[in-house]
Amino acid sequence: MSPLDVRQLRAATPGCQSGIVHFNHAGASLPSQATLDAIIDQLQREARDGPMEAGEQGAVLMENARSAAAQLLNAPTRAVAFAGSGSAAWNMAFQALGPWQPGDRILVGRHEWGGNLASMQLAVQAGARVEVIPCDETGAACPLALASMIDAHVKLIDLTWLPANSGLINPAQAIGEVARRHAIPYFIDAGQAVGQVPVDVQALHCDVLKSAGRKHLRGPRGTALLYVRPDFLQRLNPAQRDVFSAPWSPQGFDLRDDARRFETSEVSFALLAGLGNALQEMNRLGIERVWEHVSRTSARIRAALCEIPGICLHDLGAKQSGLIAFNLAGWDAFELKRQLGLKRINIGANGVAYTPLDMQARGLPSIARISVSPLNNDHDIERLMAGLRELRG
Repeated sequence: MSPLDVRQLRAATPGCQSGIVHFNHAGASLPSQATLDAIIDQLQREARDGPMEAGEQGAVLMENARSAAAQLLNAPTRAVAFAGSGSAAWNMAFQALGPWQPGDRILVGRHEWGGNLASMQLAVQAGARVEVIPCDETGAACPLALASMIDAHVKLIDLTWLPANSGLINPAQAIGEVARRHAIPYFIDAGQAVGQVPVDVQALHCDVLKSAGRKHLRGPRGTALLYVRPDFLQRLNPAQRDVFSAPWSPQGFDLRDDARRFETSEVSFALLAGLGNALQEMNRLGIERVWEHVSRTSARIRAALCEIPGICLHDLGAKQSGLIAFNLAGWDAFELKRQLGLKRINIGANGVAYTPLDMQARGLPSIARISVSPLNNDHDIERLMAGLRELRG
């Protein structure tokens, strides 16, 4: 991306005109004015024509969003569903994989998202075991170690691709090759990947993949994507059903034969209109260009952080994402976040609950986190570094 591209993106984004420097895109990024307009237009349509009557146009916008998501993921359109959050999407797919039996094994990366681990507790209560895939020398989940763990009792392999508490990029494709070779279901939590790095569900060999709309996609809160491989769909029996996901026929109520079996008849067409616009903007911009900019910008930030005494980076892996976890000596991560916020600089902060297995393994009670977007420019970096230097004293 050129400096002109970045200027144009910023000019089209109200949050970039507010004087706030935003480095919390992994928490929630800044929507464009066009995304806001898409949401408002649908709300006004509902107010003017009647909410149910405006649903016809809303359904068209929803399918436009589905097509844009399929393009971004290199997936068939029928393999994409929408949900209210990434956690809800993942939990629905996970619960639909049951029932769980004593002795079933679930293999996860050490960096697994805490919400996914919480969802697994129902399986654990039924007698399943959650086991951690060993890391390689860089701290990433090791495909060779995974292969040595496989037996007939492994019912699921689950990987958080880009963890919330480091710059790690886990080897999702190599993990998928092990899963596919042994015909074991493979779920990917791509909450921090979609919209930041290129995502090709065919190359990843995944059966299920989820991501939130509010993060790097720059969509509205309350939206999420769920990909389900079509040939895997019949393995999933969702408990939540209504007249949309399991429509009536004279023969009874049958689940849909596409990913929409995870949707319901009650959705926010306004939010999905906004998500659709954000997805279309991402496709026009080009995810490869986005990743190149994020990678280059985050490398510059890492180098600048290393020049500030007292900063400790918590990167893992051979190559890093645009998530930069760090601590500043003498500062609690959440208080550091708050103090930077008073300077109108937004960053994130995570505690143990977000990635409990990895945080405990590394003895990290909390981390501060910078996350990068194509919206960030040189001025943002200078403001951030100046703010950190001032707080260091």
